[in-house]
Parts: sequence; C-alpha cells; structure tokens
Amino acid sequence: MLPKYDTVPACIERHAEQSPRKTFLIVPESDRILSFAGLRDAVDEVGEALDRLGLKRGAKLAFLLDNGFWTLRLFLGVMANNRVIVPLNAVAGNLQLTHVLDHSDSEVVFVAPEYRQKLDELLENIERPITVIETSDETGPVWPETQNSLFDIPMPTAEDTALLLYTSGSTGVPKGAVISHRAVTSGGRNVMFGHKLTAEDRALCVLPIYHINGAMVTVSAPLYSGSSVVMPKRFSARDYWRLVAEHGCTWSSIVPTIIKYLLDRADRELFEFGNDARLARFRFARSASAPLAAATLEQWEQVFKAPMIETLGLTETAGTVATNQLPPGQRKPTSVGLPCGNDIKIVDHNQQLRLPGTVGELCIRGSNLLDHYYKNPEATEAAFVDGWFMTGDLGRKDEDGYIFITGRLKELIIRGGENIAPREIDEVLYQHEAILEAAAVGVDDVDYGQEVVACVVLRDGFQCSEQELKNFCESGVGNYKCPKIIYFFDDLPKGPSGKILRLRLPGLIDKASASN
Repeated sequence: MLPKYDTVPACIERHAEQSPRKTFLIVPESDRILSFAGLRDAVDEVGEALDRLGLKRGAKLAFLLDNGFWTLRLFLGVMANNRVIVPLNAVAGNLQLTHVLDHSDSEVVFVAPEYRQKLDELLENIERPITVIETSDETGPVWPETQNSLFDIPMPTAEDTALLLYTSGSTGVPKGAVISHRAVTSGGRNVMFGHKLTAEDRALCVLPIYHINGAMVTVSAPLYSGSSVVMPKRFSARDYWRLVAEHGCTWSSIVPTIIKYLLDRADRELFEFGNDARLARFRFARSASAPLAAATLEQWEQVFKAPMIETLGLTETAGTVATNQLPPGQRKPTSVGLPCGNDIKIVDHNQQLRLPGTVGELCIRGSNLLDHYYKNPEATEAAFVDGWFMTGDLGRKDEDGYIFITGRLKELIIRGGENIAPREIDEVLYQHEAILEAAAVGVDDVDYGQEVVACVVLRDGFQCSEQELKNFCESGVGNYKCPKIIYFFDDLPKGPSGKILRLRLPGLIDKASASN
C-alpha cells in the first residue's frame, strides 16, 4: 500500500524520483508526452514565472482553457507552487463567469485565444485589475515582462488551499468550494483504491478539468497512483474508442450523456467489442455526476462488453465518495455503491440515523471534504453539522450498505402530502427505447399542492406520443406518481458535468405552456 502523500508537489516529487521516465500525460492532437520528470520541471518553470509576477502565497489564478498540454501544466503548477487555481467553465454564461472571476479574487487569468473576446466582455463588468495571460496550447503562456522575485514562498502543506472550484449554480449563485491539498490528494487516493488502479493503468480523460470529475478523477488519481492519462482537447464520440485503442487506455470516467452518445453511434464503430485485441487493456468505464438509468447501464455492457461502474462524487468532496465494486465484486444497478474512503450516513431532519431501506439525507465525513465555501460563512455553517457535510441529496442504504440516490431535498415532489422522488419516475422513462433524456419535476397545482410532470428528449429517429409514454410510466410507478403532462424538448438544460438541471425545468415548462 502506498503511503499517504498529502500535497500535489509531494506526489509529483515521489514519482519523478522513483519513475522519472514514466509517462504521465499524453495529448493526442499534438502527440506530446510529458513524463513525471518532465512534469516536475514544468511545475518548477511555472513557479518561477509566478514568482516573477510577484504573486504571493495563496494568490488566486483562474483559467479559461480547454483540456490540453499547457492546461494541465498550469493546473498542477499553480497548486504545486502554493497558489490557488480557479478553473472557469468555458461553456457557462457570462453572468456566472463574471461572478466567479470577480468573487474568487483572481489576480491572473490564463485564456485561450478562442476565448479572449469572451473574457474581455467579462472584464468590462469587473472594476479591479486582473492580469490576462493569453495561453495557446501549442506555445504556452505569453508571460508578461516582470522582474519580481518571491523565492521565500514555502512549499504547500496539506492544509493549504490548492483549488477553488465553483458549484454549477443550478440552485442559485455558484458557491466557491475551497479545496485543500489534503482533499485533492485524498480524492485521488479514493479513486485509486476504489478502482484498484496501479502504475500500469492509463486513463482517458474526456471530461473538462474545470469540472470536479475531470480534475479529481482522471487527473488526481493518475497523479496519486503514478499512472498516466490521455487528454484530448474535448470529448468526441467518433474518437473515443479510437483513442482507447491507440493509447492502450484501461479506464475512463464519463457521464450519462456521453454514454448515450457512444451507444447511439455504436453500430458505426469498426471495433468488435469483447473480441478486439486493440481494446484488450480496457478494464472498465465509470459513470458519475448524474444518475445512470439501469437500462442504460445494461445496454452499455451488452454493447461494449466492458463493466460500467456507477459512482458518486461532489464538488465539495473533491470527487469520489462512493463506488460500486469492479467485477467479480458485487455491483447493484441504480446504486452508487459503497463508501470509498469516506464515512457516509443517512439521517432524518433531526439528524437521527435512518434505518436501512428508508430515505433520508446523505451526510459525508472524510479527509477529502472542502474546508469551507469562499467568502460565504452562512452557506458553510448550513452545510456542516458536527463535522459532517450535509449534501442535500436524498438516498437510502440497503442491508448491504449500498447507497441509492433518490433525489435532492429541493427537488422532492410533494403531491397531496405524499413524497415522490423524481428519479423513480426518471428511471421508468429511461427504460423506454425512444427516450434519450428524461427528468420529472413538480409544478404547482390547486388540488394537490404539486403535480408531477416530465420533460423528455427523444432519440434520433424515434417517435413516441405523450399517451404512450404515460401508459408506459404508469405501468412502472402507478397512477399516483405518473406524470400528468409530458413535455417534449430538443434538449434539456445541463450543468458542465452533464447533469440535468432539474430546477430549471419549471421555467421551460412555463414557456412551453404559454406557446401552446
């Protein structure tokens, strides 16, 4: 068992000393490779540049970049040199990005040329000066000409802040999760042990590292375990299996939306899944960030002949807190698995433990928790009770300790005094062959207080009537929980992780109702 290395530079130094020539990063678009020794040199170069900028310990530096060679060097280099990295969601709206950039007190922002105009629009609404460093993934940052020197900045300790990552803001203004070096390395360690990763493994990172899944799963876990990561600029369904084959990837972390995309084009793939030597090293894929329907998991394994491991992770927990076991260990469809490096309990509104099989709020304790919400003591106080983080997720444990997520406290539908978990309805809708995306939600109703409605997106080439879906759903959940109305959309609002933003659906429904 590896000893605990509880800072980013400690992990880098360990592998650079023990396996200097071992590959850490592969960027397929440019065929560039970075070894662990090269990574150590790269973060040292970043540190010298930060010193020349006069940036003090704990200074915040943001980036507006796609995944890539320089993105990862800066991501780890800033943390390793005792400053704080602030990833910006490249697809977020200007209002949210302006808030994050300003609220985070970022002094510097690295920006890709293609996002420069977007950044300039953001800066027009921020009064304080922010140094802009244009960063091409081909040539790297264009560092300003400065001569400051701050060589007395100490190496980070486990308690120092490494990462300031903002929640997706699905329930309001995004909150900044202050994540320490201990949390970052604990997150990587949890993934390593949960999935039995070794130095011989190789991850395919297709999720953006401005999101916790990309950052803490497919970057932090290879960093901790001394393995490697293949990092294309962004996800491409057409290239996914080609990259797995060409680079000998052994695992990948994806989200249900990506899983759907891959399944939709499976019949166009040239690989013979389950019997193709080019994919022989691929051990498993894992799903996180949004619920995975049991029917989708089953279809993945039937088509691609590889295990799909459902997991649970949050921004506030630096990634994974629960996972199903790899085969031949037990896996339970629709369950996020067993606690992984954390303590997890289910409680009622009085903080009393719930019995197995009964629903309550998930509470988490462990070394990978955020320290606090940045400049938001009210949210921090509300989120912690006696050292336990109150997730706001509703769920239950079965007799074996497996965790099942049933919804969010704020998403719970209360129809005629009865609690209805929207995910239960989602699960049934996802079993219909025509459904690509589905989400149930409660809307105001004179008679029942709330009524159940559902929003769906159909798969390409499929047709289905509202009544057909109602009949299908009623057979699964009964008349009482069956949606009164089903709305059809071309797309549903999603956060950066691919999770459907359920609390935004009532607004879509209002617009759809008004147009009809």
